[in-house]
Amino acid sequence: MNRDVKELVTTSHDEGVPAVLCAADSHDLIRVHGARENNLRNVHVEIPKRRLTVFTGVSGSGKSSLVFDTIAAESQRLINETYSAFVQGFMPTPARPEVDVLDGLTTAILVDQQPMGSSLRSTVGTATDAGTLLRILFSRLAKPHIGSQKAFAFNVASADASGVLVVNGKKIEKGFSVVGGMCLRCEGMGTVSDIDPAQLLDDSRSLADGAVTVPGWKPDGWVVRSFTESGFLDPHKAIRDYTEQERHDFLHRDPVKVKVKGVNTTYEGLLARVRRSFLSKDKETLQPHIRAFVERAVAFSVCPECHGTRLSETARSAKIDGLSIADACAMQIGDLAAWARGLTDPSVTTLLTVLGQTLDSFVQIGLGYLSLDRSSSTLSGGEAQRVKMVRHLGSALTDVTYVFDEPTVGLHPHDIQRMNDLLLRLRDKGNTVLVVEHKPETIVIADHVVDLGPHAGTKGGEVVFEGTVEGLRASGTVTGRHLDDRASLKPSVRERSGVLEVRGANAHNLRDVDVDIPLGVLTVLTGVAGSGKSSLIHGSVAGRDGVVTVDQSPVKGSRRSNPATYTGMLEPIRKTFAKVNGVKPALFSPNSEGACPTCKGAGVIYTDLAIMAGVATTCEECEGRRFQASVLRYRLGGRDISEVFAMPVAEAAEFFRNGEARTPAAYAVLDRLAEVGLGYLGLGQPLTTLSGGERQRLKLAGHMAGTGSVYILDEPTSGLHLADVEQLLALLDRLVDSGRTVVVVEHHQAVMAHADWIIDLGPGAGHDGGRIVFEGTPADLVSARSTLTAQHLAQYVGA
Repeated sequence: MNRDVKELVTTSHDEGVPAVLCAADSHDLIRVHGARENNLRNVHVEIPKRRLTVFTGVSGSGKSSLVFDTIAAESQRLINETYSAFVQGFMPTPARPEVDVLDGLTTAILVDQQPMGSSLRSTVGTATDAGTLLRILFSRLAKPHIGSQKAFAFNVASADASGVLVVNGKKIEKGFSVVGGMCLRCEGMGTVSDIDPAQLLDDSRSLADGAVTVPGWKPDGWVVRSFTESGFLDPHKAIRDYTEQERHDFLHRDPVKVKVKGVNTTYEGLLARVRRSFLSKDKETLQPHIRAFVERAVAFSVCPECHGTRLSETARSAKIDGLSIADACAMQIGDLAAWARGLTDPSVTTLLTVLGQTLDSFVQIGLGYLSLDRSSSTLSGGEAQRVKMVRHLGSALTDVTYVFDEPTVGLHPHDIQRMNDLLLRLRDKGNTVLVVEHKPETIVIADHVVDLGPHAGTKGGEVVFEGTVEGLRASGTVTGRHLDDRASLKPSVRERSGVLEVRGANAHNLRDVDVDIPLGVLTVLTGVAGSGKSSLIHGSVAGRDGVVTVDQSPVKGSRRSNPATYTGMLEPIRKTFAKVNGVKPALFSPNSEGACPTCKGAGVIYTDLAIMAGVATTCEECEGRRFQASVLRYRLGGRDISEVFAMPVAEAAEFFRNGEARTPAAYAVLDRLAEVGLGYLGLGQPLTTLSGGERQRLKLAGHMAGTGSVYILDEPTSGLHLADVEQLLALLDRLVDSGRTVVVVEHHQAVMAHADWIIDLGPGAGHDGGRIVFEGTPADLVSARSTLTAQHLAQYVGA
């Protein structure tokens, strides 16, 4: 691996003088020595630059700890240190990763699966350069001409202002105007909301007695105090007794500066404050009790003035060849790219070239079915990661380290090859590409492979193989043994016990689909990305009686939430600790009396900056243990509560199964978590750090104790190692054999081959999809070879 530069000084025959072979040529490796972040065990690895390196290994083996928490984290920390001392004073100071030597780092760009933001103003167009380029195009060519590119921006409002400028004692009147494209009725949101005041307050009470019933707004809290101490309202007067002026001031008054306890603050009406506090984010990202309140108190509808386009009438009136910018943003990106190629105005040739390349990148990456007005918060983890990738495909930067987290998530086998081509394109531009991946189709294109293991959690964290793909096959590691695994078709399939009828499904791109989903069997719903699978499930099946939908959406809760709190197992654990030690259970909760006062039980101090990603640093007071030192004196089975939080699920299950620590209620939950393949997960690991697949399996473990009769899973193999897929299939079989119906939206061929029934949508994505192209058994699908899915499945099983 290591390429020595044997001669740094040679003789040039042409010049007759010494010629220097630059020492920089020796820096062709990223060297990691002694990495101990999370579960890594003093890892040593050398990664070639300007090559594609794939990191693989079972879930929880330490891949992310090495790639993201060590290499990428240190690169970003060092970049922050290049800023001036003044700028650094406003920035967090992240701790250096636990590693002895990190050498040869380059600038790291992370392209992960984290949601792109919950703002309703964020769209696919605003998240990439495509929206900006399109606005510039319309500002140049659209007729009638209405202004600069801001005139087509739904995030910019129109404004007129004037004032007096004093220069050398002379007054000069100045006026200016901004022409923005925002629809003023919905303020660029595309939807309007009507708030029911009756859901916000109890008008039989006064403000001091708790008239405001908004969750979290207590009578002695700062928000309510801004009403009671504003001077506009009588805090001891029942709301129903307010005069017309008092009621207007309370509900509708425009913002005005007031003093509360000597502090300057802004007073505004209750409805405006609720709208600003709760309705500026996508309600699906809110915590459960807040979301329930919003759904109860607010009615949402498409804006009647802009018809959901977010744009003013003026912005929609300017057109190019009869097409407004609202029409362009609503088009499928693949169609929009074709329309842009048809424009030939020589004044915008360069602009059209760049716009065309950006739009073509969407198509090449398998996202041609999206539209630029699609809200970012509605994208799946895989779609979000690919949208982020679009930003970098046209970049002129070279010698950059790109870090990807399972870029094939959500991709049909037909699309994985296109993703592989894009990864190779980035590499061929002279960049270092690091990919955390489980799919064999991507592993086999690697120039270099780093396999971690041998197992998960405390039993992992070691490099078990480093070298070529052929060397991996012969290595004998878990990944090497399973790399060429191919499932076979089932010799027989289960008989259905009935059907779940879907008639006339037309959500999004579905074309009046009629289909019968069999009951009592394992059904796999497949098709290329964007073919209509999720539209069929969420639009026509989810929400019915007995149907449990388990998807990969973020688990509701704050970054203080973890598997122990989410599943409810912390409650019996606290009670067992309290009973054995003769103290209160509240001491053993990081969110209650026993919490470290410095970090409030989080174990880390979060620093959030609007201009860059937030950073978490370990709390110096408790050293990341979350609890006060006095609490850690109490022990159960020889462990304190912080050590229990640090346990992986598998170890905790054994701990709470027998002996002094025996807690049947906690063990039952832990056993279900291990059954769904999360035995490596730490009890105290923040939910915000879980992958989409881990979130889904965590939810599944919670639902397995319920009474649902139909389970719908959305790509449960996401984040699963090849060896873990077998465990998942066994779990699905147990669910079906227990009398439940399981419907899986999935692209993994092993799951397709194991199905009793397959429903294939397509034939393409977007408006080229939305139809049922096959229904039947996997064997019939392979025999027919009539769809893209059939061709890939036949190749997979060797038929």
